[in-house]
Amino acid sequence: MTSSGIAERERLLSIGAAAEAAGVTERALRYYQELGLIDPAVTTGGSRRYAQSDLDRVARIRELQALLGFNLDEIAVVLANEDRTTAIREAYFDEETPDSRRVQLLAESLDLATQMRRTVEAKRAALDVFVRDLDERIDRIRSVMGAREAP
Repeated sequence: MTSSGIAERERLLSIGAAAEAAGVTERALRYYQELGLIDPAVTTGGSRRYAQSDLDRVARIRELQALLGFNLDEIAVVLANEDRTTAIREAYFDEETPDSRRVQLLAESLDLATQMRRTVEAKRAALDVFVRDLDERIDRIRSVMGAREAP
């Protein structure tokens, strides 16, 4: 094995080390792989090995869960769109890509961004309804508290 191959292998983490570094359980890493959200390297013996890109992906998954409240099915769509956007960007900036193809790539990128915006807007609308319901509950509780305090 070449020194660069050894260096690359040394950067790969076992599932336990990756889980600890990512702040998730080993079970979560296996589940993310099962869903196709991450794709760690697998040794000939069947052990999973995680690169920094896998840990970054897990961080993105957790961010989408915490920030937007997305479930894993929704996250799979987001990640697929982000992966495709990255591929579009690479193709767009490839000096061998003809201008006609660049126009197609821009149109596809716009479509992906528009779809994602609709998804986020739908999530935001649902959160707005939830906040309004909470505000109404708070107002009702305060009203009952105020009525009990009156002489």
